[in-house]
Parts: sequence; C-alpha cells; structure tokens
Amino acid sequence: MAKSQSGPKLQPVRGTHDIMGDKARTFRYINQVFQDIAKRFGHEEISTPIFEFTEIFNRTLGETSDVVSKEMYTFEDRGGESLTLRPEYTAGIARAFISNGLQQSLPCKFFAFGPMFRYERPQKGRMRQFHQMDIEILGVAEPQADIEVLAIAVTLLTELNLMDDISLEINSLGDKESRDAYRDALVVYFTEHKARLSEDSLARLEKNPMRILDSKDENDRALVENAPRISDYYNVETRLFFDTVLAGLDALQIKYVINERLVRGLDYYSHTAFEFVTSKLGAQGTVLAGGRYDGLIEKMGGQSTAGIGWAAGMERLSDLISPDLVTQDTRPVSIIPVGDDCQTEALKLAYRLRKADYIIDMSYRGNMAKRMKRANKISSMAAIIIGEDELKRGTVMIKNFDDGSQTEIALDQVMTHLNHYR
Repeated sequence: MAKSQSGPKLQPVRGTHDIMGDKARTFRYINQVFQDIAKRFGHEEISTPIFEFTEIFNRTLGETSDVVSKEMYTFEDRGGESLTLRPEYTAGIARAFISNGLQQSLPCKFFAFGPMFRYERPQKGRMRQFHQMDIEILGVAEPQADIEVLAIAVTLLTELNLMDDISLEINSLGDKESRDAYRDALVVYFTEHKARLSEDSLARLEKNPMRILDSKDENDRALVENAPRISDYYNVETRLFFDTVLAGLDALQIKYVINERLVRGLDYYSHTAFEFVTSKLGAQGTVLAGGRYDGLIEKMGGQSTAGIGWAAGMERLSDLISPDLVTQDTRPVSIIPVGDDCQTEALKLAYRLRKADYIIDMSYRGNMAKRMKRANKISSMAAIIIGEDELKRGTVMIKNFDDGSQTEIALDQVMTHLNHYR
C-alpha cells in the first residue's frame, strides 16, 4: 500500500504572523496617525523595493554587524545576483536618493512604512518579518533637522497616547575628530582588559570598538561601566552642535535623558543618536530609534550629504497601544434577499449604496434566520430585507438592530432613510 503524501505546511513560517481583525485595525490606525503627522511636518512618502543588491546592506550596515553576519535573508536569483530582503529602511532610501539624482532637490524629507526581514530568534516584539515606520531628512547639516525628527517622534507617540510610558534617551557621537579620539581611548582601555572580553567584543575591538558598549554579555557590561566616556572627547564644534539640539528640545518642552552609553558603531554615524524606550515590553524596550548619518551617502558612492532619521517598530507600538484608542470600523448594513426573484434587485441596491459610501454586507445563502444571525454577528447597524411581497409593492423592510424596530420604506427612499445611521 502506497504511503499517503503529506500536504503542505498550513501554518505561517516561524517568526511571521497573519495580520487581521483587531491587529489589522490597530496597524491601520497607527499608520494613519503616522502619515498624517509626517505630512504636517512636510515629509513626502517614499516606497523602496523590498529587496536590494546585497552590497547595499553589506556596505552600509558593516560586514561585522550582527545584522549582516547573522540576520540577513540573502539569496541568489536566477541571474546569479546576490539579493537581500531589506532588514531596515535607511540604506534603501539612501540608494534611491543616489539612483534618482535627488542631490539637486535638497533638502529631501521622506516617510515610509513597510515590512522588514531579519533572521533571529522570534520573541515578543521581535519577528522575522516585522513592520517599520521610517522618517528621513537628507541634505540638512544643521541641528534643526535633529530637533525636527525628534519632534515628529514625540508627536507620534503623544498622539498614540504612549508618551507617558516612554522616555527619550539621547547622546552625541561627536564629529569625526571627536569620535576618532574616543575610539582610540576605547581601544587602549579594552586592550588592557582583553582577557575578560567576550568573543564578539574581541572581534569588534579593532574594527568597531564603540559597539562593545552595546554588548549584552555580563562581563563586557561590567567593563563598560568603567570605560572612558565620550563626552570627555568632544571638541568645541561637537559640544556646540549637541547643546543646540538639547536647547531645541528644551524649547519644545521635550523631556530627555542623556545616555552616554548609547552609541552607533559605524563610521558614517555622527552627532545625535537617540532611542525611545519603555519598561512595558520586557527586554525589547526600544520602540523607536535613530540618529544622524552624515557620512552614509558618500560611503555609498554619492556626494557628501547630511542625513538624519529614525524607525519605529509597528509590532511593538501595537502591543503598547490601548484598544480604546483604535477607531472602530464603521458598522455595515446587511442586505437580505428572500427568494431568487429578489436577488437582482438586492444586487442593484447594494451597488447603489456602496457607491454612496455605505459598507454593505450581501447575504448570499441560507434561510432568513441564518441570514439575520450573520447580520447580527458582524454587528450590522441594520438589515434591509427584500422579499417578493415587498418587491411587488416597491418597498423594503429595514430592521434596526440597535432598537429592534422594523420599518417598511419605499425602495427609492432607502438612501434617505439610512442617512440617520451615519
């Protein structure tokens, strides 16, 4: 007897999830608030491809980074090209800036929303396919751009009613001169304690010593406590830039905490780095993060162009948001034809009402009781019943589900009668 063939795996891939129902409504609500705020701040929407040439991310994220070395979904296409599903937005937007010759259109202010992909252990607030909102400003070297992107973030979190449980942590990475001096100091310090460093931190010591400050290893963290502080290596220009950013936040009454251990390890990052963190999500407490990346466009082969931006995780925000804040979908009106002869008239009425912006649920099968039960289950405001007797009289019966009343209405007066349901 032949073995039966097993069917396909009928569940989502580990680290991915289906978005529907309340979760879909929450996503849509957050995205609508985000888009509205971005437009108020003068940002235009951009949508970049979900995959790019792998080199785009290798070059911008750094080959020693965890994202590149451990987390990217990289594959070879049929033409032999190495492609990668995007793990973040900034590199793709920077590539689009260069590809589309936008150097002559500065400043460029963008917002974006979409899925990202990273291969890592799935856990609360961290999926293998996740969604991000993104804000970028290109071509503004002045600290006012830093203040603006932070103001957008605070406005978003405030309008989502989340800011009371979130704090802004901020730091300055300095300009190249300050950062180089700090890195030299870190190499000296950590070399003296080389025997106590984790394997990952040993690999970062020469190429990326600032990333040791991000280590989750307990021994590394103990060493970090006594490591040199970046503020001791600021030059005059760096201090002036950072002071201007902080003064702008003070002027807007945006609260912040300076966290000198908040760093970015790559060369193209400079000056402002920040994270919005919460204690409400356990270990995955960062809900929005960003910083200034003045060297990125040049590193990718474009002209030297200032840049700053941030990204926020949709899954993490949706876990924090109150269900009461999410706007519920408008309740539908159900149309219930009784008998085959009424189907065409019901179809025509549904079409007219949908063109008039009503949400219509059309009942296709079952007896009257089953159709009414479905209408009630989907929280219909009303049911429009079209039977053969009503059709002969040129009327319909409208049942109000809120008060239980039934009213016979002329077919050509249905639209007028439904107006009070809006």
